[in-house]
Amino acid sequence: MAAMCSAGIKAGITGLALGLTLLVGATQATAREQSSALPRASAGARPVGTARPILAWTEFCKSYATECAVDTNEPARITLTPAVWSLVTSVNRRVNDRIQARTDQEHWGVPDRWDLAEDGVGDCEDYQLLKRRLLAEAGLPRRAMRMTVVIDEKGEGHAVLTLITDRGDFALDNKTSTVMAWHETGYTYIKRESQDAVAWVSLGGATSPMVTANR
Repeated sequence: MAAMCSAGIKAGITGLALGLTLLVGATQATAREQSSALPRASAGARPVGTARPILAWTEFCKSYATECAVDTNEPARITLTPAVWSLVTSVNRRVNDRIQARTDQEHWGVPDRWDLAEDGVGDCEDYQLLKRRLLAEAGLPRRAMRMTVVIDEKGEGHAVLTLITDRGDFALDNKTSTVMAWHETGYTYIKRESQDAVAWVSLGGATSPMVTANR
């Protein structure tokens, strides 16, 4: 999935991680004041069977096994509180702001490569992988944050990060700093990582791109 999603430089990533400590404290301190900011609850997407993994994801998992591991002892859903919602929206915005968008073909000379944007440059899946790492480091269950393949508004393959919550499924996207319910994005949802194994499940979309090739 060659999508424009990677993060800034290593120093920028370190800054994001360090900033989370202050961010979590700030969101907890103001949680009661933000109770009205929680999104409206809605139904989540329903897997309808197995799906073939993206090849670049398979290669990514060889180098970053812990990023792909599934711990079935973790919660399958995130309990959304005002503090958690503020954390999610802040991480989404900050990563989007700090990563320089570039296709994998431009960046690496290959159609699709997944990584954590260690050099500060990347495409869509790299943005989302970094967001998941930061949110997991902040305490959210990785099992409830699934990399997801969609067809975007241009008819191209694209990657978002689906957060599976007690208020429905929400998409973190490098194309917008607004975290939206999955069904409000306008995308066609194809497949996502399984919550039960290192595998993928279908979300019912008829077309399955081999790569995510946009920014």
